[in-house]
Amino acid sequence: MGAPGPSSPDYKPSRIVTALIIGCGNRGESYATFALDHPERMKVVAVCDPIQERRERMADLHNVPVDMRFHDWTLLLDHSRLADVVIVATPDRAHHKPVTQLVKLGYHILVEKPMAVTERECLEITKAMQASPSTVFAVCHVLRYTPANRLMAALIRSGAIGELVNIQHLEPVGFYHFAHSYVRGNWNNSSTATFSLMAKSCHDIDLIRYWMGGSTNPALRVSSFGSLKHFRAKNKPTGASDRCLTCPREPDCAYSAKKIYLTPLIENDFKGWPVSTITPGIPDVESVERALETGPFGRCVYDSDNDVCDHQVVQMDFAGGQTASFTMVAFSEKLCKRQTKVFGSRGELTCIDGTCIRHFDFASGQSTLYTGSDITECGRLIGHDGADYYLMDSFIRAIAEDDRSLIGTGPQDALDSHLLVFAAERSRYEGRVVLLPAARIISQSTSPRFNYVKVQYELENAEEDDYGVELKLKQKLTFSSDNEVDVHHSNKLSKALGDVNSDIVSEVKPPIIADV
Repeated sequence: MGAPGPSSPDYKPSRIVTALIIGCGNRGESYATFALDHPERMKVVAVCDPIQERRERMADLHNVPVDMRFHDWTLLLDHSRLADVVIVATPDRAHHKPVTQLVKLGYHILVEKPMAVTERECLEITKAMQASPSTVFAVCHVLRYTPANRLMAALIRSGAIGELVNIQHLEPVGFYHFAHSYVRGNWNNSSTATFSLMAKSCHDIDLIRYWMGGSTNPALRVSSFGSLKHFRAKNKPTGASDRCLTCPREPDCAYSAKKIYLTPLIENDFKGWPVSTITPGIPDVESVERALETGPFGRCVYDSDNDVCDHQVVQMDFAGGQTASFTMVAFSEKLCKRQTKVFGSRGELTCIDGTCIRHFDFASGQSTLYTGSDITECGRLIGHDGADYYLMDSFIRAIAEDDRSLIGTGPQDALDSHLLVFAAERSRYEGRVVLLPAARIISQSTSPRFNYVKVQYELENAEEDDYGVELKLKQKLTFSSDNEVDVHHSNKLSKALGDVNSDIVSEVKPPIIADV
């Protein structure tokens, strides 16, 4: 499933969609902006946030009545449905409960990515949505919705590059973006948020799955490597203090909080992201200085409580024989300007800036350049190169027109993408290739390669109950040995037995930070 094109300029909605926003921070505020730009399509009628200043600011902006301003989402359970849709933009660890409870009241649901931070919670959300077939549900995998990414999928499926062979996808996070969000900010620690591949790049892995064909061509195996390389105490400059405002080394530091937050405000009166996120109200010099003096955003990046990877690579093997690689790296000049190369048997596709695609045809030697859409059509909702706008455009239209084909990722599709991300992190942590539940689709294959995958999957999903299970698996290994299965895995049987449950994969452990 993919996302359809954006609404045409002359689109006339059947009705105005009403929305309840849970989480009035940066992401909730962004999605609510759609109502300000398109009041004929969406109206925010209720808000919920535990921080009063944020809650009141959004409520005032949207003229929300006083009795529709809530400090705790559980209070909503005492009311009948207040709006058509609820947008859940709470912290990552606070997605599961409101989603699974509010669906029972009849809300359509849009939840910020990631869906949840454990495999079990993701599965429970998926089951809750499948038990409510009338609910329109979407995860904010916004990258599927951009014109360029939809065009990339269309070109692949059209056969323009022949048979799809390989995808290479890079997300350069941006040096100060990473310092803000993943060293000092809300997503810096896996125990309070989640690991960085999930927090930052789950929609990139989802995008790769989309280009590969989604459920029709699932990933079978994944491996991953990465670490927290730079933002560690051992790299703290000699003589540096624990706060940027008092640090003698600050002028030479690329990650100076003074340079990131205070200087743009003083010199250019800049109050947008990321300055806007470090104070509860509209930032000014006094409030920003106070935040840097006392809060997490003024800390030295080498003296924080962060533990998430600052670089990671993921390699994926798909059922159709294709491979893909993904790289997330903190250390780049540009912020999130993704780069993609798609290789086929008759040509290749290149997307450098997320908007334009170059197609090179091997037979003719000719190149065709497809230019991106004008981002000005997105109004103020220009995050992720306009992807935030295209997501909201599709989701609100799906509700207004009762057309769920407009949704890019439904519950099962979103779950499959999340499971792939969890498997990649497990590979990184455990130092092994991890098989995915989709491996069971090759059970009837006679291919040597797929028989190898089949046996590996059965080993990992066996239940440690009695000797008969072990014997049966050994027989499978012996039977498959004619197809070049690596039979030495029979010696690893005791280790493999009971590793993975067929429905809910074991939870990902905290990341390893080796002292090297």
